[in-house]
Amino acid sequence: MIRALILTAGVALLATAGSAQLQPLDEGTVMDAVERLKPGQFIWVPEIAPEGPMLVVVNIATQRLVAYRNGVPIAVSTVSTGRAGHRTPQGVFTILQKNVKHRSSTYNNAPMPYMQRLTWRGIALHGGNLPGYPASHGCVRLPHEFAKLLFDQTSLGMTVVIVNQPGQLRVGPNAQTAFEPPSGSFAPTTWRPELSPYGPVSIVVSAADRRMVVLRNGIEIGSAPVQFDGVVDRTQAYVLQSVSGGDYRWKRVTLSGERATASAMAAPDGGAFQGTDLFRQALAGVVRPGTTMIVIPDSLGLTARATVRPQQITVIEAEPAAYLDTGVTSGR
Repeated sequence: MIRALILTAGVALLATAGSAQLQPLDEGTVMDAVERLKPGQFIWVPEIAPEGPMLVVVNIATQRLVAYRNGVPIAVSTVSTGRAGHRTPQGVFTILQKNVKHRSSTYNNAPMPYMQRLTWRGIALHGGNLPGYPASHGCVRLPHEFAKLLFDQTSLGMTVVIVNQPGQLRVGPNAQTAFEPPSGSFAPTTWRPELSPYGPVSIVVSAADRRMVVLRNGIEIGSAPVQFDGVVDRTQAYVLQSVSGGDYRWKRVTLSGERATASAMAAPDGGAFQGTDLFRQALAGVVRPGTTMIVIPDSLGLTARATVRPQQITVIEAEPAAYLDTGVTSGR
Protein backbone atom coordinates (compact mmCIF):
# COMPACT_ATOMS: atom_id res chain seq x y z
CA MET A 1 0.00 0.00 0.00
CA ILE A 2 2.68 2.46 1.00
CA ARG A 3 5.81 0.48 0.21
CA ALA A 4 7.83 3.60 -0.60
CA LEU A 5 7.20 5.15 2.80
CA ILE A 6 10.52 5.44 4.63
CA LEU A 7 10.18 6.65 8.19
CA THR A 8 12.87 8.46 10.14
CA ALA A 9 14.10 6.41 13.12
CA GLY A 10 11.57 3.70 12.26
CA VAL A 11 8.56 5.46 13.74
CA ALA A 12 5.42 7.09 12.37
CA LEU A 13 3.22 9.63 14.07
CA LEU A 14 -0.05 7.83 14.61
CA ALA A 15 -2.74 10.27 15.75
CA THR A 16 -6.36 10.19 16.80
CA ALA A 17 -8.80 13.07 16.92
CA GLY A 18 -7.81 14.22 20.38
CA SER A 19 -4.27 13.03 20.87
CA ALA A 20 -1.02 12.11 19.17
CA GLN A 21 1.37 9.27 19.94
CA LEU A 22 4.42 7.70 18.34
CA GLN A 23 3.69 4.31 16.85
CA PRO A 24 6.75 2.06 16.35
CA LEU A 25 6.96 0.10 13.13
CA ASP A 26 9.17 -2.71 14.34
CA GLU A 27 6.25 -5.16 14.46
CA GLY A 28 5.30 -5.39 10.83
CA THR A 29 5.48 -3.37 7.66
CA VAL A 30 4.21 0.11 6.93
CA MET A 31 1.43 -1.54 4.94
CA ASP A 32 0.40 -3.43 8.05
CA ALA A 33 0.38 -0.21 10.07
CA VAL A 34 -1.83 1.50 7.50
CA GLU A 35 -4.28 -1.40 7.39
CA ARG A 36 -4.49 -1.39 11.19
CA LEU A 37 -5.61 2.23 11.33
CA LYS A 38 -8.92 2.64 13.11
CA PRO A 39 -11.53 5.27 12.18
CA GLY A 40 -10.16 8.70 13.04
CA GLN A 41 -6.51 7.62 13.03
CA PHE A 42 -3.82 8.69 10.61
CA ILE A 43 -0.08 8.66 9.90
CA TRP A 44 1.66 12.00 9.38
CA VAL A 45 5.37 12.22 8.45
CA PRO A 46 5.88 15.29 6.21
CA GLU A 47 9.56 15.52 7.12
CA ILE A 48 10.43 12.61 4.82
CA ALA A 49 9.70 14.81 1.78
CA PRO A 50 9.81 18.46 2.88
CA GLU A 51 9.58 19.96 -0.61
CA GLY A 52 7.96 19.32 -3.97
CA PRO A 53 4.52 19.18 -5.62
CA MET A 54 1.76 17.43 -3.68
CA LEU A 55 -0.80 14.89 -4.83
CA VAL A 56 -3.71 13.56 -2.75
CA VAL A 57 -5.36 10.22 -3.57
CA VAL A 58 -8.64 9.16 -1.92
CA ASN A 59 -9.68 5.50 -2.20
CA ILE A 60 -13.40 4.93 -1.64
CA ALA A 61 -13.00 1.14 -1.44
CA THR A 62 -10.44 1.23 1.37
CA GLN A 63 -11.70 4.45 3.02
CA ARG A 64 -8.15 5.78 3.00
CA LEU A 65 -6.47 8.99 1.86
CA VAL A 66 -2.80 9.11 0.88
CA ALA A 67 -0.93 12.40 0.48
CA TYR A 68 2.23 12.38 -1.63
CA ARG A 69 4.86 15.08 -1.87
CA ASN A 70 7.36 14.86 -4.67
CA GLY A 71 6.18 11.30 -5.24
CA VAL A 72 6.75 10.17 -1.65
CA PRO A 73 3.80 9.32 0.63
CA ILE A 74 3.95 11.67 3.61
CA ALA A 75 0.56 10.93 5.16
CA VAL A 76 -2.16 8.30 5.31
CA SER A 77 -5.56 8.84 6.89
CA THR A 78 -8.85 7.07 7.36
CA VAL A 79 -11.79 8.86 5.72
CA SER A 80 -15.55 8.64 5.37
CA THR A 81 -16.90 9.13 1.85
CA GLY A 82 -20.44 9.38 0.47
CA ARG A 83 -23.10 6.96 1.63
CA ALA A 84 -25.65 5.21 -0.61
CA GLY A 85 -27.56 7.79 -2.62
CA HIS A 86 -24.84 10.40 -2.07
CA ARG A 87 -21.82 8.80 -3.67
CA THR A 88 -18.53 10.64 -3.71
CA PRO A 89 -17.64 11.23 -7.38
CA GLN A 90 -14.56 9.56 -8.82
CA GLY A 91 -12.13 11.43 -10.99
CA VAL A 92 -9.34 13.98 -11.08
CA PHE A 93 -9.98 17.27 -9.30
CA THR A 94 -8.12 20.37 -8.20
CA ILE A 95 -8.54 22.31 -4.98
CA LEU A 96 -10.72 25.26 -5.97
CA GLN A 97 -11.23 26.99 -2.65
CA LYS A 98 -10.08 26.73 0.98
CA ASN A 99 -11.83 27.92 4.14
CA VAL A 100 -10.83 27.21 7.75
CA LYS A 101 -14.31 27.89 9.17
CA HIS A 102 -17.02 26.79 6.78
CA ARG A 103 -20.64 25.71 7.16
CA SER A 104 -22.99 23.79 4.91
CA SER A 105 -25.65 25.83 3.15
CA THR A 106 -27.87 22.75 2.78
CA TYR A 107 -27.51 20.56 5.85
CA ASN A 108 -28.58 22.64 8.87
CA ASN A 109 -25.56 24.92 8.78
CA ALA A 110 -23.38 21.94 9.71
CA PRO A 111 -19.72 22.79 10.38
CA MET A 112 -17.20 21.80 7.71
CA PRO A 113 -13.86 22.81 9.26
CA TYR A 114 -10.80 23.11 7.07
CA MET A 115 -12.90 22.82 3.94
CA GLN A 116 -11.07 22.27 0.64
CA ARG A 117 -13.50 22.50 -2.27
CA LEU A 118 -13.18 20.04 -5.15
CA THR A 119 -16.30 20.95 -7.16
CA TRP A 120 -18.61 23.95 -7.31
CA ARG A 121 -21.52 21.59 -6.72
CA GLY A 122 -20.55 20.93 -3.13
CA ILE A 123 -17.92 18.17 -2.94
CA ALA A 124 -15.03 18.94 -0.60
CA LEU A 125 -12.46 17.57 1.80
CA HIS A 126 -13.18 18.64 5.39
CA GLY A 127 -13.01 17.60 9.01
CA GLY A 128 -15.90 15.51 10.29
CA ASN A 129 -17.14 12.40 12.04
CA LEU A 130 -15.65 9.07 10.91
CA PRO A 131 -17.89 6.15 11.95
CA GLY A 132 -15.82 3.59 10.05
CA TYR A 133 -17.93 3.43 6.88
CA PRO A 134 -19.16 5.78 4.11
CA ALA A 135 -21.55 8.18 5.83
CA SER A 136 -21.28 11.62 4.21
CA HIS A 137 -23.51 13.41 1.69
CA GLY A 138 -20.73 13.11 -0.90
CA CYS A 139 -17.83 14.95 0.70
CA VAL A 140 -14.67 13.28 1.97
CA ARG A 141 -14.64 13.54 5.76
CA LEU A 142 -11.25 13.61 7.47
CA PRO A 143 -10.22 13.33 11.12
CA HIS A 144 -10.32 16.88 12.52
CA GLU A 145 -6.65 17.04 13.44
CA PHE A 146 -5.59 15.56 10.12
CA ALA A 147 -7.86 17.99 8.24
CA LYS A 148 -5.97 20.89 9.81
CA LEU A 149 -2.55 19.40 9.08
CA LEU A 150 -3.45 18.68 5.46
CA PHE A 151 -5.05 22.11 5.03
CA ASP A 152 -1.78 23.77 6.03
CA GLN A 153 0.21 21.80 3.43
CA THR A 154 -2.01 22.04 0.34
CA SER A 155 -2.47 24.88 -2.13
CA LEU A 156 -5.10 26.06 -4.59
CA GLY A 157 -4.85 24.22 -7.90
CA MET A 158 -3.33 21.09 -6.34
CA THR A 159 -4.47 17.75 -7.77
CA VAL A 160 -6.79 15.42 -5.83
CA VAL A 161 -7.61 11.99 -7.32
CA ILE A 162 -10.60 9.97 -6.09
CA VAL A 163 -10.62 6.27 -7.04
CA ASN A 164 -12.50 3.13 -6.02
CA GLN A 165 -10.12 0.15 -5.97
CA PRO A 166 -10.87 -2.74 -6.11
CA GLY A 167 -13.94 -2.37 -8.26
CA GLN A 168 -12.30 0.06 -10.65
CA LEU A 169 -14.58 1.60 -13.28
CA ARG A 170 -14.56 -0.39 -16.51
CA VAL A 171 -15.28 1.53 -19.69
CA GLY A 172 -13.90 1.36 -23.18
CA PRO A 173 -11.80 -1.69 -24.19
CA ASN A 174 -11.72 -4.75 -21.97
CA ALA A 175 -9.32 -4.21 -19.09
CA GLN A 176 -7.53 -7.48 -19.80
CA THR A 177 -6.81 -6.58 -23.41
CA ALA A 178 -3.74 -4.62 -24.39
CA PHE A 179 -4.70 -1.36 -26.05
CA GLU A 180 -3.81 -1.38 -29.73
CA PRO A 181 -3.32 1.81 -31.72
CA PRO A 182 -6.56 2.82 -33.47
CA SER A 183 -6.86 2.25 -37.19
CA GLY A 184 -7.77 5.88 -37.85
CA SER A 185 -5.75 8.98 -37.20
CA PHE A 186 -5.40 10.46 -33.74
CA ALA A 187 -7.11 13.66 -32.73
CA PRO A 188 -4.81 16.61 -33.34
CA THR A 189 -2.11 17.57 -30.89
CA THR A 190 -2.79 20.84 -29.10
CA TRP A 191 -0.51 23.14 -27.12
CA ARG A 192 -1.69 26.46 -25.61
CA PRO A 193 0.39 27.24 -22.51
CA GLU A 194 -0.80 30.84 -22.56
CA LEU A 195 -4.18 29.68 -21.23
CA SER A 196 -2.51 29.17 -17.84
CA PRO A 197 1.01 30.62 -17.74
CA TYR A 198 1.80 29.66 -14.15
CA GLY A 199 1.03 27.04 -11.53
CA PRO A 200 1.52 23.33 -10.82
CA VAL A 201 1.44 20.93 -13.78
CA SER A 202 -0.46 17.64 -13.77
CA ILE A 203 -0.83 15.09 -16.56
CA VAL A 204 -3.89 12.88 -17.01
CA VAL A 205 -3.69 9.93 -19.42
CA SER A 206 -6.78 8.04 -20.62
CA ALA A 207 -6.12 4.48 -21.76
CA ALA A 208 -9.52 4.24 -23.46
CA ASP A 209 -8.87 7.44 -25.41
CA ARG A 210 -5.12 6.79 -25.76
CA ARG A 211 -4.67 10.44 -25.03
CA MET A 212 -2.67 12.61 -22.65
CA VAL A 213 -3.98 15.88 -21.26
CA VAL A 214 -1.62 18.42 -19.70
CA LEU A 215 -3.09 20.71 -17.07
CA ARG A 216 -1.52 23.70 -15.39
CA ASN A 217 -3.21 25.09 -12.30
CA GLY A 218 -6.28 23.05 -13.23
CA ILE A 219 -6.57 24.36 -16.80
CA GLU A 220 -5.83 22.31 -19.91
CA ILE A 221 -2.89 23.71 -21.84
CA GLY A 222 -2.19 20.81 -24.18
CA SER A 223 -3.01 17.27 -25.28
CA ALA A 224 -1.47 14.59 -27.45
CA PRO A 225 -1.93 10.92 -28.43
CA VAL A 226 -0.06 8.28 -26.47
CA GLN A 227 0.56 4.53 -26.70
CA PHE A 228 0.94 1.99 -23.91
CA ASP A 229 3.48 -0.78 -23.42
CA GLY A 230 1.09 -2.95 -21.41
CA VAL A 231 -2.36 -3.37 -19.90
CA VAL A 232 -4.05 -0.56 -18.00
CA ASP A 233 -6.62 -2.15 -15.69
CA ARG A 234 -6.66 0.34 -12.82
CA THR A 235 -5.83 3.90 -11.93
CA GLN A 236 -2.07 4.41 -11.72
CA ALA A 237 0.04 7.36 -10.63
CA TYR A 238 3.59 8.34 -11.52
CA VAL A 239 6.01 11.08 -10.51
CA LEU A 240 8.58 12.51 -12.90
CA GLN A 241 12.15 11.89 -11.80
CA SER A 242 14.03 13.57 -14.64
CA VAL A 243 13.89 14.72 -18.26
CA SER A 244 16.96 14.32 -20.46
CA GLY A 245 17.12 14.74 -24.20
CA GLY A 246 13.39 14.21 -24.60
CA ASP A 247 13.40 11.05 -22.48
CA TYR A 248 11.11 11.09 -19.44
CA ARG A 249 11.97 9.00 -16.39
CA TRP A 250 8.89 8.26 -14.30
CA LYS A 251 8.57 6.53 -10.94
CA ARG A 252 5.39 4.65 -10.18
CA VAL A 253 3.55 5.62 -6.99
CA THR A 254 1.75 2.79 -5.17
CA LEU A 255 -1.84 3.78 -4.49
CA SER A 256 -3.74 3.00 -1.32
CA GLY A 257 -5.33 -0.45 -1.51
CA GLU A 258 -3.14 -1.60 -4.39
CA ARG A 259 -1.45 -4.97 -4.11
CA ALA A 260 2.19 -5.44 -4.98
CA THR A 261 1.14 -7.99 -7.62
CA ALA A 262 -1.11 -5.53 -9.45
CA SER A 263 -0.33 -5.17 -13.12
CA ALA A 264 1.39 -1.98 -14.18
CA MET A 265 1.97 -0.35 -17.52
CA ALA A 266 5.32 1.10 -18.37
CA ALA A 267 5.17 4.86 -17.99
CA PRO A 268 5.21 6.60 -21.38
CA ASP A 269 8.53 8.06 -22.37
CA GLY A 270 9.38 10.51 -25.11
CA GLY A 271 9.31 7.80 -27.75
CA ALA A 272 5.77 6.71 -26.90
CA PHE A 273 4.10 9.93 -27.98
CA GLN A 274 2.46 10.04 -31.39
CA GLY A 275 2.67 13.82 -31.38
CA THR A 276 5.42 15.83 -32.96
CA ASP A 277 8.89 16.50 -31.63
CA LEU A 278 7.69 20.02 -30.98
CA PHE A 279 5.12 18.72 -28.48
CA ARG A 280 7.75 16.71 -26.62
CA GLN A 281 9.98 19.75 -26.48
CA ALA A 282 7.11 21.93 -25.31
CA LEU A 283 6.15 19.44 -22.61
CA ALA A 284 9.74 19.30 -21.37
CA GLY A 285 9.55 23.06 -20.92
CA VAL A 286 6.69 22.94 -18.40
CA VAL A 287 7.28 19.74 -16.43
CA ARG A 288 9.94 19.30 -13.79
CA PRO A 289 10.98 16.60 -11.33
CA GLY A 290 8.03 16.02 -9.03
CA THR A 291 5.37 16.56 -11.70
CA THR A 292 2.62 13.95 -11.33
CA MET A 293 0.95 11.86 -14.03
CA ILE A 294 -2.29 9.95 -13.43
CA VAL A 295 -3.21 7.10 -15.80
CA ILE A 296 -6.79 5.82 -15.83
CA PRO A 297 -8.43 3.03 -17.89
CA ASP A 298 -11.53 5.12 -18.50
CA SER A 299 -12.53 7.42 -21.32
CA LEU A 300 -12.56 11.10 -20.53
CA GLY A 301 -14.96 11.81 -23.38
CA LEU A 302 -12.18 13.65 -25.18
CA THR A 303 -12.48 11.91 -28.55
CA ALA A 304 -15.24 10.66 -30.80
CA ARG A 305 -13.66 7.19 -30.95
CA ALA A 306 -15.25 5.91 -27.75
CA THR A 307 -17.78 3.20 -28.62
CA VAL A 308 -18.90 2.64 -25.04
CA ARG A 309 -20.61 5.42 -23.15
CA PRO A 310 -18.36 6.04 -20.13
CA GLN A 311 -19.58 6.43 -16.63
CA GLN A 312 -19.18 10.01 -15.52
CA ILE A 313 -15.60 10.84 -14.58
CA THR A 314 -14.77 14.33 -13.39
CA VAL A 315 -11.58 15.80 -14.77
CA ILE A 316 -10.67 19.18 -13.31
CA GLU A 317 -13.65 21.42 -12.66
CA ALA A 318 -11.79 24.71 -12.82
CA GLU A 319 -14.56 27.26 -13.38
CA PRO A 320 -17.68 27.78 -11.23
CA ALA A 321 -21.05 27.38 -12.92
CA ALA A 322 -22.72 30.74 -13.39
CA TYR A 323 -25.80 29.78 -11.42
CA LEU A 324 -23.93 28.59 -8.34
CA ASP A 325 -23.06 30.69 -5.31
CA THR A 326 -19.31 30.26 -5.12
CA GLY A 327 -19.23 31.40 -1.52
CA VAL A 328 -20.88 28.31 -0.03
CA THR A 329 -20.55 24.56 -0.19
CA SER A 330 -23.70 22.47 -0.06
CA GLY A 331 -22.05 19.12 0.60
CA ARG A 332 -21.27 17.57 3.94
